[in-house]
Amino acid sequence: MAAVAAVVAYVPAQQLGLQEGFWGAITAIAVLQTEFRATRSLAIDQSIGASIGGVIGLAMLLALGSHLATYAAAVTLALLACWTIGLPSASRLAGITATIILLVPHTGSALQMFLSRVFEVGWGVCVSVAVVWISARLGSVLRGETKKP
Repeated sequence: MAAVAAVVAYVPAQQLGLQEGFWGAITAIAVLQTEFRATRSLAIDQSIGASIGGVIGLAMLLALGSHLATYAAAVTLALLACWTIGLPSASRLAGITATIILLVPHTGSALQMFLSRVFEVGWGVCVSVAVVWISARLGSVLRGETKKP
């Protein structure tokens, strides 16, 4: 399932001209679990964490520039933000996204990079959830299971 999700997340990004569609593939692999509920839970954490880390990373980059101190502050703030709103499980993903925003070289504006990363990560999350959901449904059909009213 992970390989299918990774390819499905990667190929359309390339077709759309996103130069770093690998972020969607990486996210699809990271989020995918064998059970739908676990995948959905991790997908929510990934989405919230990526959004918080992305916004904080972008704000820090635009306000203070690309420096080691800016990076350290952005990761710290992203982690603290998740803990403060009661979502500690999203904190590591917020830190990862802030790291991507501040340390991974990019072309274009910081806003373009931010939007690209959010789209790529969001796409990877959606693909993982869909692959696990479809797999679960196909498994039920192949086993001859039907839902009871």
